[in-house]
Amino acid sequence: MKTLKDLDVKGKRVLMRADFNVPLNKEGKIEDDNRIRAVLPTINYILEHGGSVILMSHFGRPKGEPDPQYSLQPVAEKLSELLGKKVNLAPDCIGEEAQKMSDDLKPGDVILLENTRFHKEEKENDPEFSKKLAELGDMYVNDAFGAAHRAHASTEGVARLLPHAAGLLLEKEVETLTKVLNNPEKPVVAIIGGAKISTKIQLIKSMLDKVDNVILGGALANTVLLAQNHKIGKSLVEEELAPTVKDLIDNKLRIPVDVICAKEVKEGAPTEIKAVGEVEDDDFILDIGPDTMSIYSELIKDAKTIIWNGPMGVFEIPDFATGTLDVAKAVADSGAYSVVGGGETAQAIKEMGLADKISFISTGGGAMLEFMEGKKLPAIEALN
Repeated sequence: MKTLKDLDVKGKRVLMRADFNVPLNKEGKIEDDNRIRAVLPTINYILEHGGSVILMSHFGRPKGEPDPQYSLQPVAEKLSELLGKKVNLAPDCIGEEAQKMSDDLKPGDVILLENTRFHKEEKENDPEFSKKLAELGDMYVNDAFGAAHRAHASTEGVARLLPHAAGLLLEKEVETLTKVLNNPEKPVVAIIGGAKISTKIQLIKSMLDKVDNVILGGALANTVLLAQNHKIGKSLVEEELAPTVKDLIDNKLRIPVDVICAKEVKEGAPTEIKAVGEVEDDDFILDIGPDTMSIYSELIKDAKTIIWNGPMGVFEIPDFATGTLDVAKAVADSGAYSVVGGGETAQAIKEMGLADKISFISTGGGAMLEFMEGKKLPAIEALN
């Protein structure tokens, strides 16, 4: 994979794909700017080496046409603040105005193109749309690991039309994840949580082949409990996958031995700690229990390498966030080389003020999962 340092950016307009799909609050202000900050080293490298930068990104899920609620204007404002220079937003990602703004760039300038998903051709990886994007720059840099599993025009199509390289963030993501997959210090513990086992079944299978222990939490563990003939009440489950999940049962696989239950999924609902065999028909399993956490803590404490993706319970409701937060603290205190990915997982680390105790926080959710499953990511393949 070619990297940024392989390109001579002096005097060049660098078309750069970033992942600015950041959360906004009700006032339209950015709640978490980590993804923006993560690409600043790449932007600054290009500027310091005499280039100019044309940034592009998707944002949200507009239906292939302009939609003001998905404008990248808040990102342009945040970039201006973080870079200490005005970053103008082009009214579109292609067309006459975007072309003029690009043509007028001087070394050290930065512009941001409007949401690439305002055109349906973006997700279709349309060759003509890719060509129009490519006409804006002299070379292409991809620093959007979070979108690397998508073969879209701005992530894959453009790379085939311009001299190209991976940005510093994308390079670091690939380097780090490759290291923990292929050459980790042992013992290795994978912590896998979240809602659906269907989205992570391949990851679990892959991890069982490579690591010493796989710890499960969140609603995806309910499907495994059901496969082992435990009652799970009214809990979230993918019942149709229970027969498939039986094949996952392995002495490396760790599942909850006790859980936090409630009769309603809401803040303030009375909770009860129950062994997995005691769950009643009207119970919802909403978090891992203290005995489970005690077992998981010991495994985490003994690990030399930790990979974590997904919460242990209904993390968005504080009453059911304890398991996730306790795992975050255990990982931070372990002294192991730790790699964390997924929005809620990264959020838990941040909420606890533990980010500086985690070795690497990936900016990819789905991309991290697919990379760790051993899949080839189209945007990365296009850079090879």
